[in-house]
Amino acid sequence: MEPTVFTSEQRSTLLDLSRNAILSSLHPWEAGKPQPEPWLEDERASFVTLKKQGQLRGCIGSLHPVRSLLDDIWHNAQAAAFSDPRFPPVTEEEFEQLDIELSVLTEVQPLTVSSEQELLSTLRPGIDGLIIEDGLRRATFLPSVWEQLSQPQSFLDQLRLKAGMPAGHWSDTMTCSVYQVEKIK
Repeated sequence: MEPTVFTSEQRSTLLDLSRNAILSSLHPWEAGKPQPEPWLEDERASFVTLKKQGQLRGCIGSLHPVRSLLDDIWHNAQAAAFSDPRFPPVTEEEFEQLDIELSVLTEVQPLTVSSEQELLSTLRPGIDGLIIEDGLRRATFLPSVWEQLSQPQSFLDQLRLKAGMPAGHWSDTMTCSVYQVEKIK
């Protein structure tokens, strides 16, 4: 499934929505959730990534659509700014220094692979996001992570470490899924 292609006006609306979500927590009297346009009511999954001076400052998202795109971006923007356990909450002083990147996901597609080599040959660097699961361990990398980990083997090894698995882990119970995104900056 290919990502939705948003118009430039829609892309701007989504970025404004994410900024207003963060601003509404910093200054509740200044920004509120807008009335949804029909295209914002579609159930979609998204990630909101915050960067400050090129460094990650927060990233929270949804892998599966469980609410409208408007609500998903609103929730994930606030969570990335104030609830990412890796970072302290965003301060008012930082707000204007933040760069926001949105990733609107396609539907997650399970992969039927029987070996690590088959998985590595199936992945499309720079295009596919990957979810791995084994038992209670689960992790994902957005397609943008390929910018730092361009080799499929290192991409997979780091994702396994993120999930709490050894770098070379493979088992018959491990599942893999892919998705693509439309990235909006």
